[in-house]
Amino acid sequence: MPSGSSLTQHEKSLLRTYVRSEVVVVYRTKETFGGLSNMASGYPLQINGIRILTSEALYQACRFPHMPEVQREIIRQRSPMTAKMKSKPHRKDSRPDWYEVRHKVMRWCLRVKLAQNYEEFGRLLLATCDKPIVEQSRKDDFWGAKLADESGDILVGQNVLGRLLMELREKLKDDAAGVLKTLPPLDIPDFMLLGKPVETATFRSSGNDFKPQPELFQ
Repeated sequence: MPSGSSLTQHEKSLLRTYVRSEVVVVYRTKETFGGLSNMASGYPLQINGIRILTSEALYQACRFPHMPEVQREIIRQRSPMTAKMKSKPHRKDSRPDWYEVRHKVMRWCLRVKLAQNYEEFGRLLLATCDKPIVEQSRKDDFWGAKLADESGDILVGQNVLGRLLMELREKLKDDAAGVLKTLPPLDIPDFMLLGKPVETATFRSSGNDFKPQPELFQ
């Protein structure tokens, strides 16, 4: 998304303003609420029996359902930032409807993170209470919000990721039956991982029971 004076009036109308002292800021992964970041380690995922280390890697892989080798290269990375960088050279080849479905994909990735790390991630999400959740970003005012002044007290952006986390938090508050521990695949065309349709994601009692995927992590 463009920034500064290049923003259209419509884009400017979508921006929201947040006061740091009134919100939960997600920025560095080692901070108190850093686990809410897609870059956070310690919340492993498993889709179609394939181990994926972070929600960032899963999100990036979802760009390329028609390019399983690119997906493989993304999810075999041990660092979420490296996984993100591996997707960059191929972004012109993202699925043609990517900008129409990316928020749905992100919502699904966050749901997977919760379903498969229900106690730990759920506890962190609920610890934000009812405060707005804001992802601070240096450059991205679509998924996050950028500093608006030198003091760092004001953040401005669409904060789509933060709003999706808040949406998930509200669902979790009402999830006494544990419905969120199971997640069907996203209902969009060509929702594939490594050449196979994505299957239902289910809860696991411990992140330690994920089987390694040596063919991906050589």
